[in-house]
Amino acid sequence: MRSVRIRILAVLVVLAAVGVGGWQLLPSKENGNRTITVGTTDAVTSLDPAGAYDAGSWALFSNVFQSLLTFDPSGAAPVPDAAKSCGFVGAGLRTYACTLRDDLTFPSGSKVTAEDVKFSFDRVKAINSEVGPASLLSTLGSVDAHGLKVTFHLSSPDATFPFKVATGAGSIVDHTRYPRHALRKDAGADGTGVYVLKSYTKDKRAVLVPNKHYKGSVEGSGTPTVLRYYATPKALESAWKAKQVDVATRQLPPATLATLSPSDPNQHVTESDSAETRNLVLNVRANSPLHNRLVRQAVAVLINREQLVSQTYKGTTDPLYGLIPAGITGHSTSFFDAYPKPDAKKAKALLAEAGVSTPVRFTYGYAEGRGAAGEEATELKRQLEASGLFKVDIKGYEWTDFQKRYAEGQLDAWAVGWVADFPDPDTFSAPLVGTGNSMKNGYSDKDVDRLIQDSQQYEDRSRTSDDFQTLQEIVARDVPLIPLWQRKEYVLSSEDVGGGQYLSDGTGVFRLWRLSWI
Repeated sequence: MRSVRIRILAVLVVLAAVGVGGWQLLPSKENGNRTITVGTTDAVTSLDPAGAYDAGSWALFSNVFQSLLTFDPSGAAPVPDAAKSCGFVGAGLRTYACTLRDDLTFPSGSKVTAEDVKFSFDRVKAINSEVGPASLLSTLGSVDAHGLKVTFHLSSPDATFPFKVATGAGSIVDHTRYPRHALRKDAGADGTGVYVLKSYTKDKRAVLVPNKHYKGSVEGSGTPTVLRYYATPKALESAWKAKQVDVATRQLPPATLATLSPSDPNQHVTESDSAETRNLVLNVRANSPLHNRLVRQAVAVLINREQLVSQTYKGTTDPLYGLIPAGITGHSTSFFDAYPKPDAKKAKALLAEAGVSTPVRFTYGYAEGRGAAGEEATELKRQLEASGLFKVDIKGYEWTDFQKRYAEGQLDAWAVGWVADFPDPDTFSAPLVGTGNSMKNGYSDKDVDRLIQDSQQYEDRSRTSDDFQTLQEIVARDVPLIPLWQRKEYVLSSEDVGGGQYLSDGTGVFRLWRLSWI
């Protein structure tokens, strides 16, 4: 799901006037209660942390809820937030303990206890929502709570567990407001984050006000904020041009992003590298026409990433040839090594070896309004059908319906963006290709699972590189998914709003509290 940290390569901040003084970049006290409106095309699947594992939902979670740990800006390791301290106990990386702060209260006024923490983790696993984050906690065996101390007992060594605690999966909820074995269905959320969710209208807006009772790693308080949700990038662009939003992010149309000018005095533009990726996921179940590995390899050998990036994304993304993106430990170009260029003759030979008749027909689903997903689907359909070897039926679906369809195996192929959960290569392996993965495509391989488990034994994460290199070679052979591209991150803000460059720094935390009026 979420966005991994890599260093920001370029930050283009355009001041409202030449020679503006540094004092003018400080938040204005006069604007302290003035609302900042942020527009996005990301959708919220659920307000319940047990029922969502997507960028739009987790962006809201990181502002409304607290986890025991969080990520500091530009920090690669998690730091205490709702916890006073956390750490592994003894040797073996199988017991992890945290001491909770004693000054946290829910919006209801009730005190946050260790039992609330245990309750929050237990219900994520118990509910095990099809589109929830339970798979992220696969190594969590049980949780104990005594006083202010929470102890996690892991089923296998997992050096990445602190990272997982710091994600939306670790959001602490009020046990009196959330059912133990079912998702909460109303439009409320009770957390202890920097903001309180004042109101929420699905697919329209979330109104956030600073939480005056917040205690944690964030210093100061945020500005009142409204998140407005738009169905398409074009709709977001129209809202920006009409000055209905003060900040636009994730995602304006590629053609618009490609022409943003750093010399425009009416806006601030932030462009940075990102580890967000997008994959074409293939259904490997027995009832899918893509069940045969050779058929999936034929699809892989026909994909032209450079053309996709150039034509559809106007150079605002980079071609990706490995499961793990550039800038992250373990990155490789395994798909380039296996399929160096589009080759219709090789694809035809693979299908002949598979013994299938051509053209192979399959369904391809995408989420409507998610960036350039529709244009992307059309381009990939064109590339595959140009060979005469495939017939692709493409169809767009509303975001929640789309997730339900691929989770239930109703599609043969679907494209999904992946915003990493935490800054580690593990988040590009277990959730994407491990047994029971979040892609729900039926893929399972014992060697992949072994490599994932082996890599989790290293506290020094640089030692995992060989395991992840081998894992990516297996993925390129089996083709349960096909990496397509790696995104560049853009944030557009009006000339009187500062902090846009800190909004999304690559840790998966969406820092609305860093935005302020200049």
